[in-house]
Amino acid sequence: MADPTTQSAQISSDMNASSTKESTYYVMELVYWRDPKKSAVAFGMSLLVLLSLATFSVISVVSYLLLALLCVTITFRVYKSVIQAVQKSEEGHPFKALMEKDLTVQPEIFRKYVDVCLTYVNRAIKQARHLLLVEDLVDSLKLAGFMWLMTYVGAVFNGITILILTDIIFFSTPLVYEKNKTQIDKYIELIRTRVEVTLAK
Repeated sequence: MADPTTQSAQISSDMNASSTKESTYYVMELVYWRDPKKSAVAFGMSLLVLLSLATFSVISVVSYLLLALLCVTITFRVYKSVIQAVQKSEEGHPFKALMEKDLTVQPEIFRKYVDVCLTYVNRAIKQARHLLLVEDLVDSLKLAGFMWLMTYVGAVFNGITILILTDIIFFSTPLVYEKNKTQIDKYIELIRTRVEVTLAK
């Protein structure tokens, strides 16, 4: 008979793997624009928030977003109330369906996502220890070289600019690659061959 602790760990691992696959599939659907409306909304909203953060403070951005949302909901509520008063209907609150919807986070779902996050955190801590405590000299030197290059990047771009560029690349590159896969693969192979020849020399 299997140890209950082992069984629990196995179940948790399976749930984490399943959750990761679902999240990856959803992200891939967005970046490859399988549903253009969802991808456009995700890209537009993320870019708008990042551009806003580049111009305003975090507090201002959050305040403006909540004000915009409140303007929409209050206007809609007043409009529906006027319509109901004119038509003398008893439809009730326009957001009644949403207000009655159960939005509480279930403990199982919360634990599932915490376990997934914990897996990545533990992996990051282990990798940081490996690099910073020089467990492998070559890997630590690679990190040092990369950080040195990043100092030059940081001198040209700030964090928000890099995030904006990353967001644009994240939503555009997969689609461009998928449509021009043959030509891009040909050029990548050509560049790889030239680099190998140069390194050999």
